[in-house]
Amino acid sequence: MRHVLGILNKIITQLETPRDQRPLGSGWLSGALALLASLAGLLIVLLRWFPETLSYPEIAFIQDSGVVTVFLRFTLLSGYALSLLSLILSARKSLGWTALAVSVVASLMATTQPQIGTEAPQSFYFGLDYFIINVLIVGFLFVPLERFFPARSEQTVFRAEWQEDMFYYLISSMLVQVLGFITLAPSNYVNAQIPLDDVRIYIVNLPFFVQVIIIMMATDFVQYWVHRAFHTYPVLWRFHSIHHSTKKMDWLAGARMHFVEIAVLRSLTAVPMFTLGFKPEAIQAYLLVVYFYSSFIHANIGWKLGFLERFFVTPRFHHWHHGSDRAAIDINYASHFPIYDWLFGTHHLPEKDWPAAYGVIGDTVPKGYWRQFVHPFLKDKPKEPAE
Repeated sequence: MRHVLGILNKIITQLETPRDQRPLGSGWLSGALALLASLAGLLIVLLRWFPETLSYPEIAFIQDSGVVTVFLRFTLLSGYALSLLSLILSARKSLGWTALAVSVVASLMATTQPQIGTEAPQSFYFGLDYFIINVLIVGFLFVPLERFFPARSEQTVFRAEWQEDMFYYLISSMLVQVLGFITLAPSNYVNAQIPLDDVRIYIVNLPFFVQVIIIMMATDFVQYWVHRAFHTYPVLWRFHSIHHSTKKMDWLAGARMHFVEIAVLRSLTAVPMFTLGFKPEAIQAYLLVVYFYSSFIHANIGWKLGFLERFFVTPRFHHWHHGSDRAAIDINYASHFPIYDWLFGTHHLPEKDWPAAYGVIGDTVPKGYWRQFVHPFLKDKPKEPAE
């Protein structure tokens, strides 16, 4: 056990290597991507071993199409190739050897897949495939972007507490069935109580692209006010403060959200999307955009986007929302379109500046998933009087 913990510490230490100690050609990027690919390959194999339990039915068509087999082979080959490249380039071999070992184990497991599945669908399931798609695709996109275009060059791609936020990602993905039920509950009530047939007939006949834009505008309008409420009312802020507790912004930071906030935010913002008659294809397109966009606006990417910042939420715009500077308090609530902040008086975006620091003022949120989970339900301890 001590040997295993020692290996894990070496891997984490190498992943968190400061930027100035991992120049291009050092083997760090290839090693990090190799580990990501090999672990994804292993998870895909587990998904194929237990499809009824670990698969999200809404995307089961991906497995049935045979795409998973091709994707698994590509992922494992990528793991092999990138791990070998890292071993050649890097003076420290922890990432390369670990990625290579995991790729070998996943390959052996893939060739000996047991016949465990049954034709009867499970009543309860976990979204492991949901997690794989999110982390693998989004991670492969944003890890290189943060490596080459950082807003804060001193920040490592895998910064302190990244493991904690990855666990948040895992929990929200694996509980996708529970969250899906909660998300649809208010929409189902609206559909049953309010006659919207004429509106639905009009919207369903709109062009696909127009439907996607309307969904984004409508959901962002609702999201703006729900988000603002989480900042306005102390009982809600206790939950939302968990999201703001991260002191380093990157593509994983958006995953840190309390389960209660996820349930409230998703269920209310989804109401216009599931009640106004949009085509399923438009809804799926919107959801795809949201997953990438959420990671993008939290990412440590320092792109200067000029006039686009007037019309779309960018990393710099949202980073100001997470700032702990005095000027950053209670601003920039929109997730897609800054126009809502313009209209309702909460817009703040200096011409070039970024916030000096991030996090909750006073650092009142504890560290660790489970301590953060119970934090909103506990009373704050009274401060001891100064001597």
